[in-house]
Amino acid sequence: KTPCIAACKNNQGICSGCHRTMNEIVNWRHLSEHRRDELMANLSGETSTHTCPSCNQPAQCDISQGKSSCWCFEIEKRDTSELKNTGTCLCRQCLSKLPTA
Repeated sequence: KTPCIAACKNNQGICSGCHRTMNEIVNWRHLSEHRRDELMANLSGETSTHTCPSCNQPAQCDISQGKSSCWCFEIEKRDTSELKNTGTCLCRQCLSKLPTA
């Protein structure tokens, strides 16, 4: 099982095809089946912690789930200066569309 759709391009740390971080892609084979299923559910929007303030689609924040870091810490920092400060994280698709800071 993999979320790869064979449209791979590294977009400053996030795949433009499946929206996994480069670390998630590299470590995929080392993840347990359970962790792979969790990540695939997050990527598909099947599970989420909130709604993306930009596109109103499901979004995932690992810190909201009680983890010490979030998937977005693994990618290059994006320029969010044009966004309204909603206090809520963007989804992977919307975050990947922003230019790097």
